[in-house]
Amino acid sequence: MDEIAVLIPCYNEAGTIEKVVRDFRKALPEAVIYVYDNNSTDGTDRVARDAGAVVRYERRQGKGAVVRTMFREIDARCYLMVDGDDTYPAENARALADAVLKGGADMVVGDRLSSTYFSENKRPFHNLGNRMVRGMIHVFFEHKIQDIMTGYRAFSYLFVKTCPILSNGFEIETEMTIHALDKNMLIDNVVVNYRDRPQGSSSKLNTFRDGIKVLKTILVMLKNYRPLLFFGSISLVLFLAALGLFIPVLSEYTKTGLVLKFPTLIVSGFGAMAALIFLCCGMILNVLKAQSRQQFELTLNQFKKDLFF
Repeated sequence: MDEIAVLIPCYNEAGTIEKVVRDFRKALPEAVIYVYDNNSTDGTDRVARDAGAVVRYERRQGKGAVVRTMFREIDARCYLMVDGDDTYPAENARALADAVLKGGADMVVGDRLSSTYFSENKRPFHNLGNRMVRGMIHVFFEHKIQDIMTGYRAFSYLFVKTCPILSNGFEIETEMTIHALDKNMLIDNVVVNYRDRPQGSSSKLNTFRDGIKVLKTILVMLKNYRPLLFFGSISLVLFLAALGLFIPVLSEYTKTGLVLKFPTLIVSGFGAMAALIFLCCGMILNVLKAQSRQQFELTLNQFKKDLFF
């Protein structure tokens, strides 16, 4: 088992990967640097290998697929994940690793938003998207994490081996964050510097396409991790709509003793029934979610026992 494993998922980063590998080897000399090449066509793997990294391959396209494979294949006391585009300085690596190894954190978030991100990042829609995602998760999951989308993180062995990775793309960071929040894992923040990509290096992130994927992931995670809130919100909307249709019918009935708008009454009744069904679904799934949470804690306890004994 490695003491520290630096994980670098890469796709066509030949122009920056050498500097990234050398910087992190200098900052963490005891670490093993793993570069996972994701079908690069520009010789990223060769450059990384020449710089001293252990190069492995993931043929399924997407950052989520790469992270899933890295987590499965590598055993370490501390995992440090960073992008290969040289936007995250290695000078913060020791602080992130110490928060896991000495501070006992399960996930350490490299917080760009509290330092240089908004001044360095020249893509205004990315900045807006980061604020939106942070706000939505804050409302739904009640957290103190400052940077949800950062690719600079450190993890414990327990987190890596118990985190189910389902996403395939850049929404992976959101998924890991929500998993850590839901399972009450110890999360820490370390403010890190951020610099924009060097000239000649292009981002693989599509602002709108990947932004929609992230928002979809949040909704799916909300349904899976907060079913009562998700289905209860739908139930409330349906109930208010049904009530809005029913009040004029009731008002007319109290005045005339007649129901003249039977279609409206019928639609109102079906809306109320649908609201009740969604509420029941949310309550049932919430019970199942609680049972799943209990099972996870029991599994985690057994995992810790097997790990240390």
